[in-house]
Amino acid sequence: MKKIILLFTLLFTFSASAQYNILSAVQLNEGQEDQYLALEAFFGPVHDLAIEKGIQNSQAVWKVTSESEDENAPHYIIMTGFSSKEQLDAYNNSWTADDWVALAKEAHKGSISSSRVERIMNNVGSESKERRNYHLKRVDRTIWAGGSLKPGDELVLVPTQAQNDDFEKYESEFWKPYVENSIINGKHRFWGLSKVYERTENAYEGMSHFFFNVFVEGGSMTDGIPADSFKFKKLQEGLNAASQHSDPITLELVSRHN
Repeated sequence: MKKIILLFTLLFTFSASAQYNILSAVQLNEGQEDQYLALEAFFGPVHDLAIEKGIQNSQAVWKVTSESEDENAPHYIIMTGFSSKEQLDAYNNSWTADDWVALAKEAHKGSISSSRVERIMNNVGSESKERRNYHLKRVDRTIWAGGSLKPGDELVLVPTQAQNDDFEKYESEFWKPYVENSIINGKHRFWGLSKVYERTENAYEGMSHFFFNVFVEGGSMTDGIPADSFKFKKLQEGLNAASQHSDPITLELVSRHN
């Protein structure tokens, strides 16, 4: 009974997660991190107003804390969530620069002058060398545990290339139940899988999906499953044949709005 009550609590806690996301990989110009963080702080009230108006559902800024040999690796990841593809498309295609300036003025009315808002908005982009955007559709996710995310929490992002048509079924029907059992046992917080359905021209190829994991220190995604069992070995063989993972990217939450 305790596990059943916990399960319903976790389902309720995460019921508002986004169906669609824009994942933006931001590479900063050298020495521009403070300027970038100041810009994100400025945009905080703008995101809050955009959420209130139904323009987007959520927004989170993550700092990349893992090292990479790729000289073009991002310094920050921004994830903007939407309830539908229509909402995402409207956000991406219908809103002009003038619309965003007007929204920023409204969000900062009484605290920042209109002329200063215009100067800040006209300078957006000067702090970053490149932004690579990926449009994602959620494939599957587990229940959520551990309460709401807060600044300083970690997320592990794994870019992945599907190798066959069975990839998503393997993950949803075989792997996900193991992870959910670990979550119920307090050994993991979250697992999610999203598919890339569109990307900007400068975005990297070679990745069809992204995994999202929130770990528990000392936890396990396969709690209580003998790693040497025949069933688990066969599952691993199928999973390994179905996808090819890139190096995991560790992120630390800077800010979130929802």
